[in-house]
Amino acid sequence: MMSSSRLLGVLAAPAVAFVAAFWLLPVARLFTLPAAQGAAAYFAVLTHGRYLRSLLNTLALSLTVTLVTLVIGGLVGITLARLRFRGKGLLLSLLTLPLSFPGVIVGFFIILLGGRQGLVADLTEWLGLGRSTFAYGLTGLFLAYVYFSLPRAIATYTAAAGAMDAQLEEAARSLGASHWQVARDVWMPGLVQTTRACGAIIFATAMGAFGTAFTLASKFEVLPITIYDEFTNYANFGLAASLSIALGLLTWLTLFVTRKSAQSATTGA
Repeated sequence: MMSSSRLLGVLAAPAVAFVAAFWLLPVARLFTLPAAQGAAAYFAVLTHGRYLRSLLNTLALSLTVTLVTLVIGGLVGITLARLRFRGKGLLLSLLTLPLSFPGVIVGFFIILLGGRQGLVADLTEWLGLGRSTFAYGLTGLFLAYVYFSLPRAIATYTAAAGAMDAQLEEAARSLGASHWQVARDVWMPGLVQTTRACGAIIFATAMGAFGTAFTLASKFEVLPITIYDEFTNYANFGLAASLSIALGLLTWLTLFVTRKSAQSATTGA
């Protein structure tokens, strides 16, 4: 009869083979590709002006989107968690409906609004101001990223705020706390872990977003599009791998720091 340890090994073999084939080998290949161009290729994102600018653009956009999304998502989520009214479930479903849309469709929505044939262009032309557009630059990307990320923040904050003890707010108000004091002393401390986790996910998603950027980023370059150009238009696989490593490490570092800070806060508590 097969021993339990051997049986466990047999059962784990398919999973190990799958991880090796679809994660370990591609990642190993990714890290070795730039070596063919020399050690300097690994630092191209820092030494080449265009790539560094693309990285900084991506970082600044992702941080701004994360902050704005957390503020709006937190306000909406807490409000929905506190209020009781008919149609609340329907409203929450509508607010989170964009979760079902891929990035390309979100980009298409922004084009329909602020593109060359969009509603804003038609309106400004009707007002005699010419056809104004905003879809293809920083403004369009920012709005699309927020639109894509906001439903996640709303759903997360609504669930987290709904699970909080309502008696804490009632106690604070009975002691004469103002709306700001309740938010500062009750809601913010109670939702700090939610904010960390949600912010990390939003930031990582924005850093690696491709479909939305591919649709809109014709006047504002972000790193995923730069990577796509390098290996698709120029067949520069080594440089594309180097940029991918930089993007992946920066995003992973953010998630790692967030997880560690959350663990430290929990241990300290």
